[in-house]
Amino acid sequence: MSAGALAAGRLAPGLFVVLWSSGFIGAKYGLPYAGPATFLALRFALVVTLLVLMALAARAPWPGLAQAGHLVVVGILVQAGYLAGVFTAIHFGMSAGIASLIVGLQPLLTAFAAAMVLGDRIVARQWLGLALGLVGLVLVVGYRSTLTGATWGSVAMALLALVSITAGTLYQKRFGGSFDLRTGAVVQFVAAFLVVLPFAWLVEGWQVEWTPQFLFALGWLVIVLSLGAISLLALLIRRGEATKVASLFYLVPPVTALIAFLVFGERLPLVAFAGMALAVLGVALVVRG
Repeated sequence: MSAGALAAGRLAPGLFVVLWSSGFIGAKYGLPYAGPATFLALRFALVVTLLVLMALAARAPWPGLAQAGHLVVVGILVQAGYLAGVFTAIHFGMSAGIASLIVGLQPLLTAFAAAMVLGDRIVARQWLGLALGLVGLVLVVGYRSTLTGATWGSVAMALLALVSITAGTLYQKRFGGSFDLRTGAVVQFVAAFLVVLPFAWLVEGWQVEWTPQFLFALGWLVIVLSLGAISLLALLIRRGEATKVASLFYLVPPVTALIAFLVFGERLPLVAFAGMALAVLGVALVVRG
């Protein structure tokens, strides 16, 4: 393997965390101007259009029928289930901090499931890292989180997001195999689009306020998140154990808080910085060879 490939492999996890974290910034800008299903349906439709053009131009190979079936399952779980759960929970009134905290339990859930389903061996050092990461996550988002908006409906949607992203990560690691990222993503996003379309059409009535903020948020989520971060996630899952990949999500709330500070001027107390340090240490313990 070349030095450039090694460097790119080492940078991929950090880049993924930054890109994934920026999605919360994009959602904050765009969600007030469209319902969650409508927002996601537009996002998925644009992503599919761009990916199809890219795949046709590059003459990328398309997955076979069996592989496409697995990609449909991953698309429903990782794209539709996870994103619809988070967006709808916030739409129902749940604070972003509570939603992040619930979804942030994914590494622990993935660790248990990976050990049982995939046979991943979790050593004591990794369990310690997972525990430290969870404590750090609570410190970062818990200090300003309240139970405002935490209705049964919003909690159920946040839990749906948690279960979906965990199941999707494990399923792709187990059945994903090797596929072209462009055509494989087309299958995933088409499946996700078909899931959210009835809700956008029948429940929300395609209501959108086409403000500059919404257009910016939509463009950011399409290009940076759906094309960039999701491709990186697929590569990371293909390369590493499911528990190690899931542990990267511990870093998302701290990095999101840092971006919010830089973009919106939101100040962080000392306890938040302590939580960030614990989260970074926890991830290091989990992923260390």
